Amino acid sequence: MPDPYYRSLVWLDVRLGVLFAVGVPLVLLLWSFARRQQALIRLMGLYWKVSSLFLIALLLLVDRRPSGYLLLLLAPLLILATLWFWVDLNEELADMPPWRPLPLTVRIWRWSLSLLSLFSAALAFTALPCMPSKSAAGHCQAWLEAPRGLNNAVDKVFDFAFGADWNPGVAAFFGYLALVAYVVGFLQWLLVRLPRHGRVAGEF
Repeated sequence: MPDPYYRSLVWLDVRLGVLFAVGVPLVLLLWSFARRQQALIRLMGLYWKVSSLFLIALLLLVDRRPSGYLLLLLAPLLILATLWFWVDLNEELADMPPWRPLPLTVRIWRWSLSLLSLFSAALAFTALPCMPSKSAAGHCQAWLEAPRGLNNAVDKVFDFAFGADWNPGVAAFFGYLALVAYVVGFLQWLLVRLPRHGRVAGEF
């Protein structure tokens, strides 16, 4: 695929991600709190915990760390799983009146984000050849543009607030630190909570 078309697909994925993976979930979380819908609050809380893997991927890609490409593939798959995995949350959402604005919006968002996650995972799969090196050549460059833009914005804020430099090395350091915490939390859930509670979110 020619690079301009590939770059357009990557940026389409980025823009849709900002809308459906950041903007809409933030509105739904605040809306759920306002309506005191505990099931939706738990669902959105779980979503934000899992989706933080995207931010970790961006931090690593700022410094062209190869593991960032792998996380771009894993993040949408984990998001897709967490949207539908929890039996109790699925049942509570199914019991809500389907014509009410909040439950209806959540249903539309879950299906839209599920389709977007499949698209994102398929697109990220094509970036795996970028992993063996820190190369920015060819289509790998398209995946580095958004992380660099985010890094430049953070650098300006960091410089204004603290008078310090936020460089790619610092971003990668915090990315790896967050990744370790993420893996520890995931293993704790996988090895301890899942065998004990199964597919029940409860107060998790």
